[in-house]
Amino acid sequence: MKSFQISVPATSANVGPGFDSMGLALKLNLTLQVEESDQWEFMPPSDSDTPYEENFIYKIAKQIAERHHTTLPPCKVTEISGIPLARGLGSSASAILAGIEIANQVCHLNLSDDDKLRYGTEIEGHPDNIAPALFGGLVISTDFGEEIVHMDLPNLELDTVVYIPNIKLKTEASRKVLPEAYPMKTAVKASGVANLVVAALLQGDYTLAGRMMEKDLFHEPYRKELIPNYDTIREEAKRQGAYSTILSGAGPTLISFVPAEQGTTIANALQKILPDYNVKALNMCTEGLQVSYQE
Repeated sequence: MKSFQISVPATSANVGPGFDSMGLALKLNLTLQVEESDQWEFMPPSDSDTPYEENFIYKIAKQIAERHHTTLPPCKVTEISGIPLARGLGSSASAILAGIEIANQVCHLNLSDDDKLRYGTEIEGHPDNIAPALFGGLVISTDFGEEIVHMDLPNLELDTVVYIPNIKLKTEASRKVLPEAYPMKTAVKASGVANLVVAALLQGDYTLAGRMMEKDLFHEPYRKELIPNYDTIREEAKRQGAYSTILSGAGPTLISFVPAEQGTTIANALQKILPDYNVKALNMCTEGLQVSYQE
């Protein structure tokens, strides 16, 4: 078996009103170095007392291998991740795709991108993080059951700034505050807002796109009470020239869309205001899941 490396980008789901269907890849990666070994080993170990069978990436790889009626050969997996856990930056989606790709490589499954998208969506529950992590860029996707339809948007002339707090927020907890159903009038308006975001992005009207991103009705009005400094960060980012500031996924991280070449300047300004946060200027990632081989 050749050693290989897997790299999967972080993602920011929803992009405001694109709830569970729109996501963006960011240049912050989960990287795995995979080598043949006599026994399974994950480095660094998450806990010396935790067996490898409990590792999330291993469990995904095993699930995919069993789906194809084969067995995983033992590997040594060295993990380097810049994606913080439970912060709304797609850490679970990146780990799921990494597990799928380990099984694909070591079991010679020859999975297509559509296979990976399907498996990842079934495990994650929705494609908004899986699709951009797989394909890169800004991706709109919807699961119709029999197929997952996805469309990439052209590259955007935007920078992003993320505000990562020192607290975690599980997606399950963030979903509990959402309503079970929406009145027809609300749903129609919310869908119209999402349509305007896409249309404005395609036209390069980032001012309108940003204004519409901040008018989401599907999830942000309900989740914002769970997010520390939500209004403060929005106001300060707008003062520094941001087009919009929205939840990244389910939060608690917020993400601003800002003019090209202005990300670092705005991040530095907001870091001074938010000393307890990790404020980062991140470029959008046009490449999704990558695999490279070593002799």
